Amino acid sequence: VFQTDEKEFFQEFDAAIQKNKLRLEDWKKQFSGFMADEKTRAAWLTYASQFPFVSKWFKSAPQYVNQTSGKINLYLLFVEQCFNLLRAGGECGIVIPSGIYTDLGAKGLRDLLFDQCDVTGLFCFENRKEIFENVDSRFKFVVLTFEKGQSTRQFPAAFMRHQVNELAAFPSSTDLLLSVELIRRLSPDSQSVMEFKSALGVQIAEKLLQFPLLGEAIDGKWNLNLRHGFNMTTDHHLFKTAAGTGRLPLFEGKMMWQFETDFANFRYWINEYEGRQALLGKQKDQGQLLDYQTYRAAFRRIASSTNQRTFVATVIPAHFFIAESLSYVTADVMADAEKVFFVALLNSFTVDFYIRQMVTANLNMFYVYQVPIPRLTAADPAFNPIVTRAAQLICTTPAFDSLAEAVGLHSHRDGVTDSIKRATLRAELDGLIAHLYGLTELEFAHVLSTFPLVAEEIKTAAMGAYRVGTVN
Repeated sequence: VFQTDEKEFFQEFDAAIQKNKLRLEDWKKQFSGFMADEKTRAAWLTYASQFPFVSKWFKSAPQYVNQTSGKINLYLLFVEQCFNLLRAGGECGIVIPSGIYTDLGAKGLRDLLFDQCDVTGLFCFENRKEIFENVDSRFKFVVLTFEKGQSTRQFPAAFMRHQVNELAAFPSSTDLLLSVELIRRLSPDSQSVMEFKSALGVQIAEKLLQFPLLGEAIDGKWNLNLRHGFNMTTDHHLFKTAAGTGRLPLFEGKMMWQFETDFANFRYWINEYEGRQALLGKQKDQGQLLDYQTYRAAFRRIASSTNQRTFVATVIPAHFFIAESLSYVTADVMADAEKVFFVALLNSFTVDFYIRQMVTANLNMFYVYQVPIPRLTAADPAFNPIVTRAAQLICTTPAFDSLAEAVGLHSHRDGVTDSIKRATLRAELDGLIAHLYGLTELEFAHVLSTFPLVAEEIKTAAMGAYRVGTVN
């Protein structure tokens, strides 16, 4: 990304700086020390002053008209310049990050490639075998080939490969062919390419598409409106390191797991008055109900497709502030029971399978808006069996008493804490949701097979619950 990087720059002055292992408070102190030295300060200001002008040029230059607004990523500039340099019929092959086919910032280039080029191959590697040394093993990159002057109807693709020699046989008659028409139906707003491993995966995705994408507004149904929590850098002045009168805890992503909210201790608290003012911005505080005063369906933003699970969601209790490591649903768009239903679907193997075909390392909002979800309510027969089970998993402390009552339980005492009973409830939820989407046993078995880090007994239980069929 074309932007200043303080820690990377100052490593030239102090090799002991570890870019990702410095606490924010320690770095601020160290940065102030660098700025006290006249020579170092001058070097920093010279470095930093280059970026605004070059950035403005990149955003206004005629050869980069297909860049989507946002942060400037150099590999995207390279791809467009490759297109510019080609004559009609000219071919390009380039090794670039996998974001070219997934990230929202690359949408303009995907439109360019599909409409004005014939994409002849998309071969994606995961760096697990250290094809590139000193690069994270989870990093994904792609060999992209295209010919200028035609449009793309379909193209061969391969994903999550680990050996370079596999490229020699690509493409072949057995490779997956993806149609641009399907890609545009799966992700109409971004044209993102999903990482299917087989034709059966494509078939399952098409079946899920019978339901509307979350980004589609539907009259008379609940709709989605997502927000991020407090920024750990720009809002850091609000954070206190101890509990105190008038302070509310800051809930971070690492503190939760699927249906659970007690995975780690709190690190920060925020004064409620100061937090309200920050959330209100320029609005006048008239005692209006704000999101932090309600139950919120939330999910982790840091989520790789190679993790044990990608969607990690739960309901956050009222009177907690939320950090940027979570995205949450605003309070005004769903009833409490609908929040529980939504969380249950996100945590299911079926929906998780779908999102894993898109995500690289971050669960950005635009990915979530592209997920097909049935907009069921209490009037639908399939709604209450899912909500009741999910609520028993979520409502296990007094903080959830009001939520429990809203969904038909008496209190958190109706919640389930026994690990064996919780596993049974989760298996039943997965079976119910697979049936809700109309998956066959073969299709659900394929879904389960794509979670290699999940224990076999969990997947066996989910399949067993599926075979029992829909239950009350």
